[in-house]
Amino acid sequence: MPYIESNGDRDVLDDIVYKYITTLKKKGCLNYFLCRLFMSQGISYEKARNFIGEMECAKIELYRRWVAPYEDQKKEENGDVRGF
Repeated sequence: MPYIESNGDRDVLDDIVYKYITTLKKKGCLNYFLCRLFMSQGISYEKARNFIGEMECAKIELYRRWVAPYEDQKKEENGDVRGF
């Protein structure tokens, strides 16, 4: 998880999220937003590598912190898929 200190950057980013949360929930809007954010930086291999790396790390962190525990909870409630 990107642990950003509460030095103002976090507040700015939270304001952006809360302002656009309803729009970004619509199908395709988050994808569009991320593509525009990437393209606004200009395209180079280094920028693409860094941007994709950031998204990959975010994906892994979301899975580790929220999806995996949810799946574990559901496995306990409903039983393992393999029946074990």
